[in-house]
Order: sequence, then structure tokens, then C-alpha cells
Amino acid sequence: QVQLVESGGGLVQPGGSLRLSCAASGIIFSLYTMGWYRQAPGKRRELVAFVTRPGTTNYADSVKGRFTISRDNANNTVYLQMNSLKPEDTAVYYCNARSVIGTITTREYWGQGTQVTVSS
Repeated sequence: QVQLVESGGGLVQPGGSLRLSCAASGIIFSLYTMGWYRQAPGKRRELVAFVTRPGTTNYADSVKGRFTISRDNANNTVYLQMNSLKPEDTAVYYCNARSVIGTITTREYWGQGTQVTVSS
């Protein structure tokens, strides 16, 4: 059974930092592209960042320079370090695991989400 378990969300003031973690089980972690998505109330889920099998990273323009995604294959965990947080970063953050062959996603899994609220 595949499980992606997020942690690290919470309430933080504007300008503050949070570190999200996603622990994966039931998959061969090193074979998956790992990503973080978010969904704010009334909005569509959007990509925040992803890290590929070899470690290449990609970020949404709105978080470039503020967020950093990283992976620890030894511990089957992906992280999202979020700095200089803004109220518009408030959302439920979801961990995503994708098995990709070329440009085709063959398998995809989601975590249950963790709430991040940026407010004074």
C-alpha cells in the first residue's frame, strides 16, 4: 500500500519560514519524481515545485527564490523549505509522487495534504 504522509504545516506570520516533509512508503522512492502542489480555497490545485529522479528541480514562478525542494532517497522523504512566506502562500499543500517514462506519467500518488496558513 502506497502512503505519502505530509507534516510540517501550520500557522506562520508573513516573512516567516516553514519546512514541509513528505515520507513515502510502498514505492521505490528513488524511481519517482516527487513534487509539491497546493490548493487555496476556491482555486485550482497548482504545482509548487518538483524534483526529478536525478535531482533536477523546477519551481512555480510565484515561489522561485523563496522555496527549495529537496529529496532524501535514503529516507524516502521529500522536503519543501519555504522562506519569506506571504499571505498568498496560504493553502493546503499536497505531496505528489509520479512515475514517468519519457513524458508519460504511468503512476501517480497523492498525500492527504497539510495546511499552511500565513497570517499576522
